[in-house]
Amino acid sequence: MSDTLMRGSSAGGEIRVLTAITTELVNEAQRIHHTYPTATAALGRLLTGAALMGAAGLKNETDSMTIQIRGEGEIKNLVAVTDCQSRVRGYISNPYVDRPLNDKGKLDVGGAIGGGYMSVVRDLGLKEPYVGQTPLVSGEIAEDLTYYYAKSEQTPTS
Repeated sequence: MSDTLMRGSSAGGEIRVLTAITTELVNEAQRIHHTYPTATAALGRLLTGAALMGAAGLKNETDSMTIQIRGEGEIKNLVAVTDCQSRVRGYISNPYVDRPLNDKGKLDVGGAIGGGYMSVVRDLGLKEPYVGQTPLVSGEIAEDLTYYYAKSEQTPTS
């Protein structure tokens, strides 16, 4: 199975849906960065989020978006960059993080990232790029991206 990004909308266009299967992307990131399981999940989630954000918010070939997480946990820093075609690349400052499962039996990405903040830099080729920054609400990345959209772009997103 290859990676897939799908788009859809409601009949009136009030609701947009973007979904992605990124197993190959995450496996390739793990291979390149030699990440341990929790670090792989963190980087994979950020790369997937960036791919979705690029598909949703970038229109021109020269547009780009950079998402940076500066955490206080073991992982420290994560970065993902995307373009309008959802081509992504990323970086993790500490790829050797593998924590015990959390109380829900899941990889503890939130614990590995800890508190901190997320910055999103959207370069649309204008004089200055748009920069939005929000505190991390959980470190679980999806929740942090949802919070970013609500606070920085006033767009309900999940």
